Amino acid sequence: MIARVAGTLLSSDIDRVEIMTAGGVAYAVHIPLSVAETLPRVGGAIELHTALVVREDSWTLYGFSTAADRSLFQRLMGTTGVGPALAMNLMSALGGDRLVRAVQENDLATLTRVPRVGKKLAERLVLELRDKLAAAGGLAASGPPLAPTGPGADAVRALVALGYQASDAEKAVYGVLEDGGAPDTADLVRRALARVSKR
Repeated sequence: MIARVAGTLLSSDIDRVEIMTAGGVAYAVHIPLSVAETLPRVGGAIELHTALVVREDSWTLYGFSTAADRSLFQRLMGTTGVGPALAMNLMSALGGDRLVRAVQENDLATLTRVPRVGKKLAERLVLELRDKLAAAGGLAASGPPLAPTGPGADAVRALVALGYQASDAEKAVYGVLEDGGAPDTADLVRRALARVSKR
């Protein structure tokens, strides 16, 4: 397995780069949009976590900014009906963190916004991936979690106003929501306070 490719960026496109390694071998690596948006200029140094997909007629490298995104890509391909092209499409359209959260929260509306993902496939992604992602700690290591919305956002602001760090406030609010949520902002704040005060 080719786990990483590091070297000099020779060329880039929206979905592919060429990297010249120190050993004089150039690799073509397919990338999601999240990587394309952070590429250095041609001639700059680059390192990607890679996954090699072997087919009867091709060997193709896929590259990611983090090992977590690479693991997510590999888990996506383990889902019935999802090949590398669709897995990359999902990661380009949503990004690793948003995709993980959509699966964990059974957010079919978000998943079906991705081209070629219908309701049945979205349901299959949730069914086959939710427990695996939970066991792997969400695999959300490519950035911070999405901020809460609605009462959750109000609760986070209230905790921050009380002097708690935003990251601690978000973790406490998410913990309450994952336990079954709360009927209103006041109750959500009270239960989140109980959590954050234990730390």
